[in-house]
Amino acid sequence: MNSLRETIDASPRIRRLMAEHAATGAAQLPMPLAPARWDWETVRRVLLIRLRSIGDTVLTTPSLFALRRFLPHAQIDILLEDWVAPVLAGSSDVDNIITFQRGSKRDRLQASRAIRKTRYDVVFNLHGGTTATLMTRASGARHRVGFGHYQYRHLHNHLAPPSPQLWGRDKLHSVEQQLALLGWTGVPVSDRPPTRLAVTEDAAKKVSQYLREAGVAENRPFAVIHPAASYATKQWATEKFARVAEELVARGIAPVAIAAGHEAEIVSALVQEAQSPVAGLNNLSLPEVTALTSRARLFVGNDSGIAHIAAAAGAPAVVIFGSSNVTHWRPWSSQANEVVREELPCQPCHGYFCAEFEQPECIVRVPVERVVGAMDRVLRESA
Repeated sequence: MNSLRETIDASPRIRRLMAEHAATGAAQLPMPLAPARWDWETVRRVLLIRLRSIGDTVLTTPSLFALRRFLPHAQIDILLEDWVAPVLAGSSDVDNIITFQRGSKRDRLQASRAIRKTRYDVVFNLHGGTTATLMTRASGARHRVGFGHYQYRHLHNHLAPPSPQLWGRDKLHSVEQQLALLGWTGVPVSDRPPTRLAVTEDAAKKVSQYLREAGVAENRPFAVIHPAASYATKQWATEKFARVAEELVARGIAPVAIAAGHEAEIVSALVQEAQSPVAGLNNLSLPEVTALTSRARLFVGNDSGIAHIAAAAGAPAVVIFGSSNVTHWRPWSSQANEVVREELPCQPCHGYFCAEFEQPECIVRVPVERVVGAMDRVLRESA
């Protein structure tokens, strides 16, 4: 295997990136994390597999960007569960989004057949779960890449070492773990690109309409509040979000609370609890959440997939953490952002329930004053 330096010198693609980078005058040249595992000049079609949640999908966008930058003329596709696929609507970094319905064996089989028919040159398994690994193998790709710690690692023919070894650090963000898999094969990733999402024209128009109907003036700055979360260990009290809404109004910023349709009662409770007007928007589509947060002066919310959308859309953000691993799941953005949490010895944990206290103290103990202080700092930094 050639050295990394020899790989860089010999790769036309990396030399092109170096020339483009020099022309911009930027300080940091993106580099791979290891020598190329194959001749990238022969690669025409690449598939990324990343199943599960909204946040997981958003945090895949730096890998999509790194691949598109490296392979501007290649076909770059991604496999997602159907319910989360709209997150990537309008993305210029992906050509095709292949989906299947969660829990549907028939859908998985159809998706597997479609993947095999496409004859991908490279498949990156960014998930590692059973379904993702079986579909990686079913692709029949010449190069099937996964980490050596995956349960069914023998179904890949390229096995990367642990991501901390590749980055030279023990504690990594989810984005860095995914980038490590690409970087190990010779893709330049060392600049750790931020997450990014596209705003579609249709979603932007609908959001403008929703804001008008909610009484938010066109020229008034607004903040998006997301008071919902997947688990009680991650959901800050609604009455505390109401206090934040009042503080936003005092600063001339209109609060706009959002939640999914099945969480509408949380927004209703916030609107009723607050002593200042709060606009409530329920059941926005995922592209509409992106469009809304892209216009927001600030995002304030729980650690969730919506927080990752806001960061990727460019919103300055304050994210309240409970049980989750902050290093692994904090906002991955070049915009001003701050995490607020109450440190306890039991953090982080699985988060499904609190095993240490009668209630999840990690999220319960976070005071309003600290969130407001973080809010003010982020507003000043992003002014």
